[in-house]
Amino acid sequence: MAGVEGVFSGENLRNLPVLFAGLLMAILFLQSGLDKVFNYKGNLEWLTGHFGKSPLKGTVGLMLPVLTLMEVATGLLSSVGIIYYLLAGTLAFLFAAGAMGALTLTALFFGQRMAQDYPGAAVLVPYFILSLMLMYLSVPR
Repeated sequence: MAGVEGVFSGENLRNLPVLFAGLLMAILFLQSGLDKVFNYKGNLEWLTGHFGKSPLKGTVGLMLPVLTLMEVATGLLSSVGIIYYLLAGTLAFLFAAGAMGALTLTALFFGQRMAQDYPGAAVLVPYFILSLMLMYLSVPR
């Protein structure tokens, strides 16, 4: 039973919010990034049309792999961060995931604003706040 007591320790309970925030980020970014990996052509076609009348129209071919890499990296950092916390007791990787997530979402927000997709940009704001919360809750002490 000593192992069970360790799982329900005060430190682990205090860190439940950061662990759930990290889990949400892992799901969000891995799903989005892997969708771009496995449906690259479909995403490229959609994004080409989406940015067709924006100043970014000529950059879609470069933007898609960069954003895909950013999303997958954020999701992996979040996943590794949760596992690393459970094994080593440190939140450093979750802080990095929050920072990478904020950077990724800023890039996505910029693209949506440039495409004049204001509702699409607005949808990203709660995720950005989640990234900031993840950073705040996991800031290195």
